[in-house]
Amino acid sequence: MRYVDEYRDERIARALVADIARRVTRPWVLMEICGGQTHTLMRYGVDELLPREVELVHGPGCPVCVTPLEIIDKAVAIASRPEVTFVSYGDMLRVPGSGSDLFRVKAGGGDVRVAYSPMEAVRLARAHPDRQVVFFGIGFETTAPANAMAVWQARREGLANFSMLASHVLVPPALELLLRSPRNRVQGFIGPGHVCTVMGYRQYEDLSRTFHVPIVVGGFEPVDLLEAIAMLVAQLEEGRAEAENQYVRSVSYEGNLPAQRILEEVFEVCDRKWRGVGLVPRSGLRLRPAFAAHDAETRFGVETTSADEPAECRSAEVLQGLVRPTDCPAFGGRCTPENPLGAPMVSAEGACAAYYRYRRHAAGP
Repeated sequence: MRYVDEYRDERIARALVADIARRVTRPWVLMEICGGQTHTLMRYGVDELLPREVELVHGPGCPVCVTPLEIIDKAVAIASRPEVTFVSYGDMLRVPGSGSDLFRVKAGGGDVRVAYSPMEAVRLARAHPDRQVVFFGIGFETTAPANAMAVWQARREGLANFSMLASHVLVPPALELLLRSPRNRVQGFIGPGHVCTVMGYRQYEDLSRTFHVPIVVGGFEPVDLLEAIAMLVAQLEEGRAEAENQYVRSVSYEGNLPAQRILEEVFEVCDRKWRGVGLVPRSGLRLRPAFAAHDAETRFGVETTSADEPAECRSAEVLQGLVRPTDCPAFGGRCTPENPLGAPMVSAEGACAAYYRYRRHAAGP
């Protein structure tokens, strides 16, 4: 299949590994941003093919994983109401809040439904005017345009029974926070291909210049990631720090302009708390006042509370690339996909879930 088979070609992959080995002269720490990239690295053993000098760590690029406990608690509170049909992406159902999760609400009789598109929630609101239909709008810039369009369409149709619990987050502010951290070890980033398909990669140029760190937008197949790593190593070895694009078959410099316009119309930038990271200024999206009638937090008056992660869960350090999932004493024992302590173990893009699936018996760094 075009754009798949050649990006899984073993000969190309081994040639790239050999090129990286020829270029590298000193240790480098690289971070992939997107959880989908993490799973590809684990599934195909890309990290194990690299020379010892190249260390890969995993970043906060899983939107499910960074959705804060407080938002999960609000989702649980809204979904528990008898008049509500709560619609969510499937991997949000097992994400633990401070006391429960959406799966338990569903098991207890709550009307919680799994959808693959926010427009499914709009159709439900249209078909069931007697129900309050709430869509759980989470994700990075990748899913935000479709969610924005759902709200826009609901307002256009006058669907007074449709609302969204919005918890969107933006990648660049999180990268800036990581780069400013005194604990940061990362020297180069594999940029998130799906996010940049929507937003382009112009906004990463300032980060590269300000922090003198190379950022290469990468795709999601093994050859994509190896090529992005080779580009990063070349920059680091040559002393360059630029924003480059490996994922040229999907990402352009400007990105998807119509998608950006609907984002701008429906959402505005706000401060947002990230699970395990804390408050990140101007890192979130919330509904603009013009769409306040479709804001579930306002409609249902759910209280904002503060909640802490379980003390034994080290997912915060995993999300910042400070430790590997297997460094956590709870990994694979007290914390499994069936009984997760933290979101990275249950999310389809979580680093802990990737290690559990592909490296369950690994121990130590």
